[in-house]
Amino acid sequence: MSGEARPWPEERAQSIRMVALDVDGVLTDGVIQLDNNGVESKRFYVRDGMGIRLMLQAGIRVGLLTARQSALVSHRAAELSLSFVHQGARRKWPTLQQELQQAGLQPEQCLFMGDDLVDLAALHQVGLAVAPADADLEVLRRVHWVTQAKGGYGAVREMAERLLRSQGQWDKLVQGLLQGEPDPRPQIPE
Repeated sequence: MSGEARPWPEERAQSIRMVALDVDGVLTDGVIQLDNNGVESKRFYVRDGMGIRLMLQAGIRVGLLTARQSALVSHRAAELSLSFVHQGARRKWPTLQQELQQAGLQPEQCLFMGDDLVDLAALHQVGLAVAPADADLEVLRRVHWVTQAKGGYGAVREMAERLLRSQGQWDKLVQGLLQGEPDPRPQIPE
């Protein structure tokens, strides 16, 4: 029961009000690139960002939980106007529990998307556990659903669309864009 196709858990998805995402291996391809001066770089897939903004527009709280610290993550989180960001969260489940309590939500109302062993405790506790296609085998065995896309290559967007369709929001959001409603992404100064 590793990464083989599983049906999208429609019933679980309908109660989700919060989405928490790991960063490296979920929003990025998991590669941490350092130049000769020790300057870090990461790649973020723009369609994942649009999926996040659409979830936020639909009233779903979306945030990041990562064990690492990175100015790049802070910058990307600010660009997307995320609901919460926790960097240096080596124990992700207690951190996510606090975020749920502050929002007045229960674990079954939370989707967590992770890719590696450090994510297992949070994945085990939430209502909907999701992993990208290239997640660690132990993670793939334990989640409710696995995307077809790899981390950093549209996995978050794929999950966002499924979630928003389950909640009857996707068509309404797309229709709004067709009718010229503003792009849900925040304006970023050039």
